[in-house]
Amino acid sequence: MNNVTKTRAPEGLRYPWDEPPEHGAGIEVAPGVLWLRLPLPMKLDHVNVYALDEGDHWSIIDTGFASKKTKAIWREIMAGPLGGKPVRRVVVTHHHPDHIGLAGWFQSEFGAELVTTRTAWLTARMLTLDEQEVPAAESLSFYRKSGMRSEIYEKRSRERPFNFSDVVAPLPLGYTRIKQGSSVKMGGRTWDVHIGNGHAPEHATFWSRDDNLVIAGDQILPSISPNVGVYPTEPMADPIGEWLEACERLAPLAREDHLVLGGHKLPFTGLPTRMRQLIDNHHGALKRLLSFIETPHAAAECFAPLFKREIGEAEYGLALVEAVAHLSHLYQSGLATRHMREDGAWVYQRKR
Repeated sequence: MNNVTKTRAPEGLRYPWDEPPEHGAGIEVAPGVLWLRLPLPMKLDHVNVYALDEGDHWSIIDTGFASKKTKAIWREIMAGPLGGKPVRRVVVTHHHPDHIGLAGWFQSEFGAELVTTRTAWLTARMLTLDEQEVPAAESLSFYRKSGMRSEIYEKRSRERPFNFSDVVAPLPLGYTRIKQGSSVKMGGRTWDVHIGNGHAPEHATFWSRDDNLVIAGDQILPSISPNVGVYPTEPMADPIGEWLEACERLAPLAREDHLVLGGHKLPFTGLPTRMRQLIDNHHGALKRLLSFIETPHAAAECFAPLFKREIGEAEYGLALVEAVAHLSHLYQSGLATRHMREDGAWVYQRKR
């Protein structure tokens, strides 16, 4: 999912389209490439998907949530903008539900090939099979160690947690792997695969050799910063370090004329500027946070310096995992220490 941190659009960014396509409609952003949009039931209320014309069929990039509503919109799209030609290939940028949600449906219902990274496929398939009626003990421990507000903790401890299988169709066995250095032919173009990290492990981005298109998923977004969080599944992960490494590695590929087709918001040009912005955004957050933890604080107490605005309950979960990620990066980089407070929360302090 995507971050609650909004960033101001730099002057170097340009948006060729002011408005997104209506649900069930498409906008041709390049010859044989359609931009489509699907609804999401959350604050970030949409995901962008793309269809590439293969002549007698289509390849699609990402799928939206698995829901009756989204399936109905896809059937409308296939009968309308896709002209009745079948979807034979589904390319998934990363494992998050709004991107892989209906991949298994396209496989099972339409015989489509699934193309994605190994980590994306393994993670998604594992999560669809891991249904929980009550929060796992490890999740509750993670919340306590993050300093989650007591009233939110009590509420979450009693509720059925979000389950991946609620919005992701079952994934049948079998997929086609892509990795760093792969190339893929889609829509009459050859695309180089470059792997991002941080927002999601082994996140695929696609860079056309034949024109100025970049399909970026959530690795590169224009007006929001992708969520970079630590979760109970890997509490000592360092996604901030992975994010910064990926951005620094991808930045030299960026050209001013690149048309970036992201997973959310609007297509844009001015990619070199945006790459600098994405890198600076996290360096700035780390600098503010390091100053803030001159006195010890738990992750849940660090929203103000990180996000510079009030965080509501709907955004609380994403804010918390991002705060943990930034603090843990400072700790693992040797810039901060941590100790466990009497209430069971890790508190971090700038190293003296």
